[in-house]
Amino acid sequence: MKAKLFFCALILQGSIITAQNMTDASLFLRSDSTRYLDHVSSESGDLYSALGHHGPAIENEWLGLRLYFDKKAAIDVYSKANRGLELSHYKWYPTPEQQKQGKGADYYKVGPTVGLGGIRLWDAEKVLPLDPVTNRTARVMKEGSVSFMEMLSEDVPYRNSKVDILVRVTVYSGLRKAKVEAFALSDAEVEFVTGINYHPGQQVVVEEDCIFTWGLHPEDVAAEKVELGAAIFLNPDDYAQKMDDGNQHVFISKPTRYLSYWISSANGKEPFVNTLERFMDYANWEMNTN
Repeated sequence: MKAKLFFCALILQGSIITAQNMTDASLFLRSDSTRYLDHVSSESGDLYSALGHHGPAIENEWLGLRLYFDKKAAIDVYSKANRGLELSHYKWYPTPEQQKQGKGADYYKVGPTVGLGGIRLWDAEKVLPLDPVTNRTARVMKEGSVSFMEMLSEDVPYRNSKVDILVRVTVYSGLRKAKVEAFALSDAEVEFVTGINYHPGQQVVVEEDCIFTWGLHPEDVAAEKVELGAAIFLNPDDYAQKMDDGNQHVFISKPTRYLSYWISSANGKEPFVNTLERFMDYANWEMNTN
């Protein structure tokens, strides 16, 4: 019976053949939420309070993601109870009534961490934020069957020099997983830091090439408490070390100018992926088949 249910889940959720682009991108100023932008820049590097949903955002039919436009540059998750696109209408924050009627919600709590797959730097002793900068630029684009968001942080101090760091996050129609890429636009290689955060009481499963979390995040802006799953998939050969600082599992890359990995999420309101075991089964299947 379990195998039959999981097979049904793969049919319902795993197909990547779609007649339309089931992704979207969103970037706007809070002062004018009707005017969508394709890019925005700030010499201070901080437009967190000025931008709708605090930075650029993207979505596909299964989930939404955003990059904080400030020194954290963390990746946050928008969870959905039902398949569909919601960003353009609800702008990340459906009302409590709309959430209870089946719309998505912001269950994920990032705090001071990288969130789900955010990027920082390593200087041989500690994690460094992508800050200060001489300029930070966010860009979004929807094309073909994908949407992506980018954040370019310019002149980040790093080991007696300065580097430009570009982070790109891409969502695909029909796929729950999203791709994260980091580029060091410099002559010298850097050591990137990424990872996945967790909270007390959550289940955390650590494997060689991935980490899963499942459970409640601290109550923040969502109308209900809903269990949330998150996952990060990496190539172990890309990393020199990993550690757990009590709030997040972080991975420190070998010196490089490019890094890529995948992230995914699900929640307790979604059929077929509403437990840790089901989410792990589905996420592993998707990573191995697409």
